Amino acid sequence: MAIREILTAEHPVLHQKAKKIKRVDASTQKLVDDMLESMRAAYGLGLAAPQIGVSLRVFVIEMPEGKDEPDAGKQVILINPEIFKSEGEQIGEEGCLSIPGYVGVVRRAMKISVKGLNRKGKEVRVTGEGLLARALQHEIDHLDGILFTERLEKPEDLMRVDENGERVPVFQGGRPKPSVKKKQVTA
Repeated sequence: MAIREILTAEHPVLHQKAKKIKRVDASTQKLVDDMLESMRAAYGLGLAAPQIGVSLRVFVIEMPEGKDEPDAGKQVILINPEIFKSEGEQIGEEGCLSIPGYVGVVRRAMKISVKGLNRKGKEVRVTGEGLLARALQHEIDHLDGILFTERLEKPEDLMRVDENGERVPVFQGGRPKPSVKKKQVTA
């Protein structure tokens, strides 16, 4: 296993549709292991192969423990995933390891069902609701070359996360928010 570099938004592979995996083999296993290790090292909830520069349709998700979510602690590894059912709607905040320091408000389905292959190449189906549904959709977007910033309904929905974890709007009315300079007091 190896920790791989997580690419940031300007990298071209993040804007391309990833290729299907034709055969699940030892190289796929190594890729999944590297992705899990890289995601954990970055304190992420999910990671898609394009985020580490591999244009293949595979992602990993580990739901946080102790959250008041029905899927707390669940691990999802999907190869060649396809959404086959979605229901309802949720609007919530998302972040991304490829866009560090920013979050945005994104509309997603409340519940989705996805089919794909597990790490052993066996067909599986996963149904997620709430946070897991959001994570599944976010990672599948990565496989289609879409970043969460492309899902924002308006520029004001993008926020920078400051060193205290506070959300600071990046835009106001479609224009960059002017920075406020504090007056220096000298004695």
